[in-house]
Amino acid sequence: MGRWKPGAGDRLREAALSLYLERGFEQTMVADIAERAGVTARTFFRYFADKREVLFDGSSALEEKSLAALEELPTTTSALDAVAAVLETVARTVGGDRELARKRQAVIMANADLRERELIKLTSLSAALADRLRQRGIGDIEAGLAAETGIAVFRVAFSRWVTATEDHDLQDVIRETLDRLRALAAGG
Repeated sequence: MGRWKPGAGDRLREAALSLYLERGFEQTMVADIAERAGVTARTFFRYFADKREVLFDGSSALEEKSLAALEELPTTTSALDAVAAVLETVARTVGGDRELARKRQAVIMANADLRERELIKLTSLSAALADRLRQRGIGDIEAGLAAETGIAVFRVAFSRWVTATEDHDLQDVIRETLDRLRALAAGG
């Protein structure tokens, strides 16, 4: 097996997603993923803690980029505007390949444990955002509301984006969703 060939992580991600779509998440074993990727199961575990992490391994990097975007903003930026800026960063990070996002989302939505894992990752991002907003001097309630609102906007926009028949940019869909939320909050 070519366990020392470069690109093993990407091959493992591609193999896992293909197998999850073909067989289902529960029916796919780590050995199957490794074999399809042309590596050993031991190599798989060098990249991922378990077969779920193949779908979620970018979460930490996404959180880091999100918090870095927040840090770049002026301290006078309102909580909701700060979250909107973070959502722009999230869109640039995850919005590059809609077909891949569709496949990943299909796998996640077909499995209750994966849906739960997705919610846990989003909750972690929300908590980190709220904490960082508080550190910037935003009140506790406002920070929590802004962070949770941002996650809700992201979830709605992401769902709209992956299921759309038209070719839209995720950033545009997030902006439109946030604008609709603002109109709703204003009584419209």
